Amino acid sequence: MNKPKKVAILTAGGLAPCLNSAIGSLIERYNEIDPSIEIICYRSGYKGLLLGDYYQVTQAVRDNAGLLQKFGGSVIGNSRVKLTNVKDCVKRGLVQEGQDPQKVATDQLVKDGVDVLHTIGGDDTNTAAADLAAFLAKNNYGLTVIGLPKTVDNDVFPIKQSLGAWTAAEQGARYFLNVVAENNSNPRMLIVHEVMGRSCGWLTAATALEYRKLLDRSEWLPDLGLSRDTYEVHGIFVPEMDVDLAAEAARLRAVMDKVDCVNIFVSEGAGVEAIVAEMQSKGQEVPRDAFGHIKLDAVNPGKWFGEQFAQMIGAEKTLVQKSGYFARAAAANAEDIRLIKSCADLAVECAMRREPGVIGHDEDNGNVLRAIEFPRIKGGKPFDIDAPWFEKALGEIGQAKGKKVTTAH
Repeated sequence: MNKPKKVAILTAGGLAPCLNSAIGSLIERYNEIDPSIEIICYRSGYKGLLLGDYYQVTQAVRDNAGLLQKFGGSVIGNSRVKLTNVKDCVKRGLVQEGQDPQKVATDQLVKDGVDVLHTIGGDDTNTAAADLAAFLAKNNYGLTVIGLPKTVDNDVFPIKQSLGAWTAAEQGARYFLNVVAENNSNPRMLIVHEVMGRSCGWLTAATALEYRKLLDRSEWLPDLGLSRDTYEVHGIFVPEMDVDLAAEAARLRAVMDKVDCVNIFVSEGAGVEAIVAEMQSKGQEVPRDAFGHIKLDAVNPGKWFGEQFAQMIGAEKTLVQKSGYFARAAAANAEDIRLIKSCADLAVECAMRREPGVIGHDEDNGNVLRAIEFPRIKGGKPFDIDAPWFEKALGEIGQAKGKKVTTAH
């Protein structure tokens, strides 16, 4: 095929600290390779694609695309729209009754003259991109879809490292470094740090690791109460690891008795099955989004863990704090920017030869950076609780590793 004359970019799903960086990196690379290639950016993800609503990438944008590296979020906007969920698309006024959203999206791409579509998103976004790519191939449309993997959970098969996840862990650690000082405000304080991660505990574990690195670099004055023991992570709870509540409560009670506070890190997806079962037993409705996922803000796992432990460990006050929005809307750090730029460069190379797929280090092929075939992309990659760095962290804080649990995605 010939090189593309016009390319489109969209971001979708929840935020991650890579979206603006990825947009900027793609624009910069196209400008370096061939400034004559036209670029548009659909507003609010697949919603903008269905409606034909987009930004034109002007010369001023090309000249200043590097500014996007300094900001979090997505300047072109996101939305949670699933093209195969016809009922939801109709309900939201994105298509008419009887229309196929995939065909509407495809026809809009043709109408807009797009040769290559770059999707930047997590497993849902790239699953939607895979569905769209399959639809294009089946119906002989000469369009190429190339995805970039965004998710703070780092949970996409078979991609080694998702864009933005490193930054989210670093930012969550910074967030908790301020929150933890609240243990000075009340005796026998239980602080629950709820970290994003629906069915994957990678971000919770990685945030705890980054936070403990901050503690390693700190100086302490225990003679006046400034002790690492009170700042330490005392428990890490992830969806992939079974929790013996009674045993953990006994251990954490001893910590409370010794240092007058307890700090635990909890994945937002940890304990969800137990919470949902409890809600359903009471006849309560469990809210779900367009993708069928349980709305975790309605389930509130951090609050549940706090309530479970508070009485058992004799906490006088419980504070639940969520770092998710702080962490996921940050600008990408240097480590992520290097990863993003390498992926964006390859994405543009693939676009020039019209090679579809999701760009990432392929765990099934020696971790080589390549365009991974869409049918192989899926979400729900679990965190490996047998990872040596995680086992080391548990050992250092005195927490026994629970049995491995299979998580539902």
